[in-house]
Amino acid sequence: MFILHLEDSRADQRLVRQCLRQGGMDCEIECTDNLADFVHLLQTHAFDIVVADYYLPGFTAMQAWEQVQQLQHPPPFVLLSGAIGEAAAVEAMRQGVADYLLKDDMARLPHVLTRALEVAEAHRLRQEAVLALEQSQRQLAELTEHLQQSIEQERAAIAREIHDDIGGALTAVKFDLSWIARNPAQPEGIQAHAQTALEMLQHALGASQRIMMNLRPPILDQGLVAAVQWLASNFTQRTGIPVHMECTRNRIDVDPAIQVVVYRTAQEALTNVSKYAQATQVAIELSDGEQVLTLEVRDNGCGIPPDARGKPKAFGLRGLAERARTVGGWLDVSSRPGHGTSIIVSIPLQPSPQTTDHEGRAT
Repeated sequence: MFILHLEDSRADQRLVRQCLRQGGMDCEIECTDNLADFVHLLQTHAFDIVVADYYLPGFTAMQAWEQVQQLQHPPPFVLLSGAIGEAAAVEAMRQGVADYLLKDDMARLPHVLTRALEVAEAHRLRQEAVLALEQSQRQLAELTEHLQQSIEQERAAIAREIHDDIGGALTAVKFDLSWIARNPAQPEGIQAHAQTALEMLQHALGASQRIMMNLRPPILDQGLVAAVQWLASNFTQRTGIPVHMECTRNRIDVDPAIQVVVYRTAQEALTNVSKYAQATQVAIELSDGEQVLTLEVRDNGCGIPPDARGKPKAFGLRGLAERARTVGGWLDVSSRPGHGTSIIVSIPLQPSPQTTDHEGRAT
């Protein structure tokens, strides 16, 4: 413990050292008796606590306390005086002084300092928790706004696709069928319009399949393992980057909501690799050991810069973390510049119900 002792009596300085030593406190004490030196020491050293007499030559401890309060992280301030009255002590504590002690009761000084440090540490932790909560709330609000905008943009995109592709194709089919109905005696024209209508219907079917693929990939109907394998294969075809996939089993049956979370996590992770990682290889591991479904996507790329994840508009990984939380899971991201990135989503699974044989034994 590093203590700054503001005291003009050499005898009292020695008494404080002796008292703390007898109290078993391992500390280093810096003493001064004038305000200028006191301010200089505060600005050049990091003290754990300040102990001050109340009346000093030309100033009081409250003037010293004003200087302490100007620090970014002020240490606790304890009054140790033989001449302070109760009213002055109460007023000092009202202004933020941690505690006060009469010199006649100096044997209690180790306890008072210990308590002041504990209170200061609790206050610091509480402030950090409040700041962390405020930051989390800001990030959640930003993410909520981003997700809402994304939903609206996705709805608008789907509406455009339905209007432009499906709606346009069906309108063309309607015109062709109307022409056929009006001209039943023209076989050649009927054949041409029927062929055009078939082509438009095929175009509409392709558009509807594309829209459904974006909403919920049909590949998930074949199981999570097959879906992730398809993602890996498709990624390699598009980018030329090889993907090595390992899975504990050929099929992992989980709740559809969990399937979507894991699939979207793998999809987003591979998208990030293609956009930012500059990687030459990717590894995917999928397992369901110990009742926890785990997906890891790991690359050997350039890694994520330390400040990238804290940017206000960095919604990708934040969105994956929120998506994992919707099914009771969590997201871990490990990355070092130049050493690649590992994205892991872990989701607890419900234990499989036990079955019994004909004699009632659990199997």
